[in-house]
Amino acid sequence: MKNRVPKSDRRAGMEFRGLKWTARHPGSVLMPAGLAASGLELGWSATGGIVGGTALGLCTWYRAHPDTFDHYAAPRIRAWRRRWSKYCGPKLNKALQACDLYVTNRRTGKAEFPRVVRVQSFSPSVDTVTLLLPPGMGRRAFNDKLEDLADTLRVERIALERVKPGQVSLVIERREPFTETIPAPDMPEESGAVDPGDIYVGDTEYGTDWRLSVLGKHTFIAGATGAGKNSIPLSLLRGLAPLIRDGLVRLWICDPKQMEFRKLQGVAHRYEHDEAACAELVREFIEDLRRVQRDFAATGKRKITMSRETPLNLLIVDEIGALLAYGDGTIARTLRKDLAIAVSQGRATGHSTMALVQEPTKDTVPVRDLFPVRVCLRVTSQSHVDMVLGDGARLRGALADEIPESEDTAGIGFVIRPRSRVPQRVRAAYVSDRELDELVAFILRGYHAGPALSVVA
Repeated sequence: MKNRVPKSDRRAGMEFRGLKWTARHPGSVLMPAGLAASGLELGWSATGGIVGGTALGLCTWYRAHPDTFDHYAAPRIRAWRRRWSKYCGPKLNKALQACDLYVTNRRTGKAEFPRVVRVQSFSPSVDTVTLLLPPGMGRRAFNDKLEDLADTLRVERIALERVKPGQVSLVIERREPFTETIPAPDMPEESGAVDPGDIYVGDTEYGTDWRLSVLGKHTFIAGATGAGKNSIPLSLLRGLAPLIRDGLVRLWICDPKQMEFRKLQGVAHRYEHDEAACAELVREFIEDLRRVQRDFAATGKRKITMSRETPLNLLIVDEIGALLAYGDGTIARTLRKDLAIAVSQGRATGHSTMALVQEPTKDTVPVRDLFPVRVCLRVTSQSHVDMVLGDGARLRGALADEIPESEDTAGIGFVIRPRSRVPQRVRAAYVSDRELDELVAFILRGYHAGPALSVVA
């Protein structure tokens, strides 16, 4: 075993620290060095012409083609500017020091701070700052300090993501990303244009599309009154409209509230609002699920081919708490058992479930943990956030209980990003009564012959 070299009390010389800094930030050093070399070699007039021509080209690109400029150039320019104006230097270190997010070197007695290694700015409102942690500091040191750090930096919120051992990323929301209502999604004309595993329902805080799947996915949506829960299934149904029209998707709707979903009664395969009738509807849904399971067992199939003979079945349960917790106990127990079967066994058979609730407690929705996809809109309690999104979600930045109670914030909430535990702020598109009527009229145009789609549930 090799002997470790003991650490010295002295720091490296300033000139070598400067060289190390230069190696870490080659672009920020080479740019002014290149300009100086160009001025000395070509003359300052020629160098000024090059710089002016580059600036003119960028301005022309910015004005002529916003889509490509905002996708390719703007994030890089914005990230470089914010790196040096917001996150590098003493400003961030002072904020980290104020929040006790540093360690003290026991040998030298000097404070060691997380070092910024990368800044990304995919949208004007959100930055992702990757930090290299000093020895002795773990990512859990940030968990209880995110709200304090957000207030210190004067930003809306901060979420935490683990990149790899020794590195974390701070997702910094500098301002509210959703200041305008998102219009209802367009309805494709043809079934072949729809991928049921990738349906647009709104936008993310990064300016990208928020998409959901109805293939082998079950979705749980929680939100207080007026939070905009119905915007999500209605946006989803607009994306699925040609499949519903052509008989490739069947709707099963339990609607105790009898509000927006009542308009879908004429296009649903089954629609009920009474408690006992809803229990019967879910029982029939389970019977259809069992029938497909028997067909799979007989034929050896493991993939559902979506067609008019074997359609995808989507069960929407609005106000699930009214059925499982607030009604008749005997009916509720039967429903609880059948919904548990639907959510735990419906993946392979093409039977998907979407449930909506105001109070996401275990007493109200005992089957909530069976839903793999969860959305938390505005809620009335801090504890509700973790109930929906998982333990620690609020500590990591899902501040759904702090969303203002206003019509302007309807549809805004949080989801957990795929392949990570980082909360992501999203907003569902708004579907008005007129656009809901348009959806129903579109479906009622009648059967349209289209090719069957092969999908993996």
